[in-house]
Amino acid sequence: MKLVHKYGEDGKIAIRNIRRDANDHLKKMEKNHEISEDELSVELDTIQETTDAHIKSIDEILEKKEKEVLEV
Repeated sequence: MKLVHKYGEDGKIAIRNIRRDANDHLKKMEKNHEISEDELSVELDTIQETTDAHIKSIDEILEKKEKEVLEV
């Protein structure tokens, strides 16, 4: 069980790191006037929605795996 939780948490951390890098990149683009504030806002929201969806997916997989491990 500990190993299952560790892998799940590692996956969530990786997703959050990717989100942080993408947000930083977009903020630099906005600072350099490559995109507008409105575009920045829309893209940040899109990134957050995608992040939430992937974290939810990991949680669902963890739940299934926990049940599988407890059955054995």
